[in-house]
Amino acid sequence: MTDLILPVPEAESDSRLDRFLRRNVEGLTQAMIQKLLRNGKIRIDGKRAEASTHVETGQIISVPPIIPPKEMPKVRQVMVMDPHMVRDLEAMILYRDDSVIVLNKPAGLASQGGSGIKVHLDGMLDALRFDGTERPKLVHRLDRDTSGVLLLARGVKPASRLAAAFRGRDVEKTYWALLWGVPPVLEGRIDLPLNRVEGEGSSRSAPASREDKEASRAVTEYKIIDYAGKKFAWAELNPLTGRMHQLRVHTLALGTPILGDASYGAAFADGFAPQLHLHARRLKIPHPDGGFLTVEAPLPKHMKDSFEALGFTVPVAMKPKRVTRG
Repeated sequence: MTDLILPVPEAESDSRLDRFLRRNVEGLTQAMIQKLLRNGKIRIDGKRAEASTHVETGQIISVPPIIPPKEMPKVRQVMVMDPHMVRDLEAMILYRDDSVIVLNKPAGLASQGGSGIKVHLDGMLDALRFDGTERPKLVHRLDRDTSGVLLLARGVKPASRLAAAFRGRDVEKTYWALLWGVPPVLEGRIDLPLNRVEGEGSSRSAPASREDKEASRAVTEYKIIDYAGKKFAWAELNPLTGRMHQLRVHTLALGTPILGDASYGAAFADGFAPQLHLHARRLKIPHPDGGFLTVEAPLPKHMKDSFEALGFTVPVAMKPKRVTRG
């Protein structure tokens, strides 16, 4: 039997190794992790590591397949899905081929499980095997309340190649957000380091100083596409790094939090849905089999309604485009 191979997705970049393992290998306790690390049986890119090591996008974590019975982790819980749930899941598919699946994740659906989360996308992925032999894998994540383009790899090999593409910054990500307020500068770059702050059952990001050696660099390019007076702005956001809640913290730092964000800015307005107005609009990736794939996702209903109420003209999402080399 070979080791369990876990490519580090972009959303887990800068996580502690022990926390990454607990989130991704159900039943693996801290004591088990510490013992396996002491014995050199858990490795990062083939090298020994410590529990406090911070993992990076594209690294490969290997975990031994055979653990003594008294330390055997529980089998990952897979959700039982009825035909209606399967049809709803398949309706999210924007693009599919032999190596990748791209979904339009709805707002409100968590990417992965966690404290108090019983319904999540990761638990549904067996329903998307189709004719493949391997279970699809999440390559990156979106916050539960963020909608839009979400990428799955149809196996370990394409997952590893896609994770390396995220690590090498060869992926172009475009988000749309409705901001509460209009930034004084309509186009620019936000270069603001972030710290991950662990709380009881949840994590947050907070701005940090450039002198803070524990902080992670976070960079976002932004452009205001349209605005309504001085109250609301339609922003296009391009994160050049992949820190947790990066866009939400960076737009708050501009003084214009994302509408409907209860955690960062508490930005709510009468007449608008009390939901986060953040959408992963477009993803351009190097395809694992060569060339590039570009996929766009249409706006969710609550954002579409808000944009129309403000008089914004939203272009129709383009069809998926695969350009091969040669």
